[in-house]
Amino acid sequence: MKKFIAEFLGTFALVLFGCGAAVVSSISLSGPAGIGLLGIALAFGLSVVVMAYAIGPVSGCHINPAITFSMLIAGKIKPADAGGYIVAQIAGGIAGAAVLYLIQKGMPGFEMTEWGLGSNGWGEGYGKAYATSSAFITEAVLTFLFLFVIFAVTSKLGNSNMAGLAIGLTLVLIHLVAIPITGTSVNPARSLGPAIFAGGKALSQLWLFIFAPLAGGVVAAVVWKTIFEKE
Repeated sequence: MKKFIAEFLGTFALVLFGCGAAVVSSISLSGPAGIGLLGIALAFGLSVVVMAYAIGPVSGCHINPAITFSMLIAGKIKPADAGGYIVAQIAGGIAGAAVLYLIQKGMPGFEMTEWGLGSNGWGEGYGKAYATSSAFITEAVLTFLFLFVIFAVTSKLGNSNMAGLAIGLTLVLIHLVAIPITGTSVNPARSLGPAIFAGGKALSQLWLFIFAPLAGGVVAAVVWKTIFEKE
C-alpha cells in the first residue's frame, strides 16, 4: 500500500502545485500575466523534482498513467502494480483539483470559466487556437521524449542521483513548448482532475489527453526496449 499511497500523494501534489500556480497567478494563455509561462513551467517541473526525491525510493515516482503504462509495456512493472498505480494517480489528480477548486471558491466573484482550474484543451478560445492535429502531435511527441529521458536516466547507464532533476527539467522544457498549444498535459491524471470540475469543453476534449500521451509512451517503450536496451 505504501507504493500506491505515494503515487496518490505525488499526483495530488503535481496537480495542486502546477495547476494551482497557473490558476492562482491568473495566467492568461493568450497573454501571460502573473508568474507567466516560465513560472508555470517551473511549477510543474519542480513539483516532479521534489516528489521524485520524496517518493522515488518508495514507488519510483511515476505520478503519471502514461509513465506507468509505458513501464508496463517495457516490462519494468508488474500488471497488478501498474493497475494500482494508475488508480492511485487518477484519485490523486482528482483530489488535487478538488482542493484547488475549494480554494478558488473562497475568492470573491469566483466563477468556473471554460477550461477552468488549469484544464487542458485546444481550438478556438484556448491558447493560440491550435488545431486538433497539432494538439495530438504535440502531446504524443512530447510524451515520447519525456519517457525516453525517463528510461535513459533511470537505466544502468544513467546517474540515479540526478534522475529526478533531469526528469523535472525535461518537464519544464515540455511546458515551455506546449502551454500555448494545449496547456501541456503529457499526463492523463493531470488532465482528468481539473476537467471533471471544469466540465464543458475541458471534459469533452479529455479523450486527446488520454490517448495521445499513452500513444507517445508506448512508442517510447518500444524504441527503448528494441534499440537502446538491446545487448
